[in-house]
Amino acid sequence: MIYLNNAATTIQKPPAVTEAVVAALAGAGSCSRGASTSDLVAARSVASARVRLARLIGFAHPERVVFTQNATMALNTALFGMLHEGDHVITTDFEHNSVLRPLHELERRGVIELDYVRAEASGRLRTEELEGLFRPTTRAVVATHASNLTGAVTDVPELVRAAHGHGARFVLDASQTLGALPVGMDELGIDVLCFTGHKALMGPQGTGGLAVAADLELAPLVHGGTGVKSADPFQPMSYPEHLEAGTMNAHGLAGLDAALEFLLELGVERVAEHDRKLRERFIQGVSSIPGIVVYGDRDGHGHTGVVALNLEGIDSSSLADRLACEYDIATRAGLHCAPRMHAALGTLERGAVRFSFGWYTTEDDIDAAIFALRDIACNLCDDR
Repeated sequence: MIYLNNAATTIQKPPAVTEAVVAALAGAGSCSRGASTSDLVAARSVASARVRLARLIGFAHPERVVFTQNATMALNTALFGMLHEGDHVITTDFEHNSVLRPLHELERRGVIELDYVRAEASGRLRTEELEGLFRPTTRAVVATHASNLTGAVTDVPELVRAAHGHGARFVLDASQTLGALPVGMDELGIDVLCFTGHKALMGPQGTGGLAVAADLELAPLVHGGTGVKSADPFQPMSYPEHLEAGTMNAHGLAGLDAALEFLLELGVERVAEHDRKLRERFIQGVSSIPGIVVYGDRDGHGHTGVVALNLEGIDSSSLADRLACEYDIATRAGLHCAPRMHAALGTLERGAVRFSFGWYTTEDDIDAAIFALRDIACNLCDDR
């Protein structure tokens, strides 16, 4: 199979990730729930993952790296933990439902008011509109680092400057970029960075988390056991336990720790350059195919290894099915949990087919996908 659905999850992992998970399943106990050798193995691998994650994102406080089961839980923890009645929030049309739905729920409950930085039909985000959206009650700007549909990267420095200039916090959804693009949390002044472990980080599913700036306190989303301060009737105030209730996924985090070690040695810049070259090769190859429409801004602030397209004469689901069944190429069709972005692009009804590349994608994979699209397009022309 040619796997081009890395924006959903990476299935090709560094061998060390599988080895670490298997070893943890055989020997890791419960993190912070005992002092036996097996419990200490679990605790040390989780602590190591915190330190490595903080190093990867340029964050000086590894103790404030909090692990969750995925980026969705991390974003819910951040948004429900920092927003209060009367707050105003600014987000963007680029967002995934893991940002949109928690904000919509808070808006429905009457807790917050919500505005959007809009995207154009070209896929460009109208950041020039941002300044006019701020109010005295604006509490946060929440934005993805890159669209999961087009791969377009947002201008994070500009968004952070605007937010801080109005006394608001900045929350970054780095689900699509962490491991694929450099991210400097302290350098940029990001207040909360949310991530998942199973995409460009190439770790196991069921891992993710958030890094919380030292001067920001979040109310816990989940309350329960932490293994420390058990006599206290309330969630401990110290981090990371303040936001980590329940038994840790030590097995998955052992795999994430191995993935982080791999990436730190490899260098995220190498991954970014690899993805950039593959994206350029793919777009150049499909641009000459009759009926192909590629979505999104070609310029802007860069891209991840993601391309969304349609082929005239066939709906997106049928195209993805043909790629899978006839050419053994895995993509993803539909709305990609990004309804506002599809509405901006004019694809809300038909969706699009997303091709997304990763570290283990090769030029041969790209060429095979180009060939398949050209072949399908030719067959459609013959059918007419």
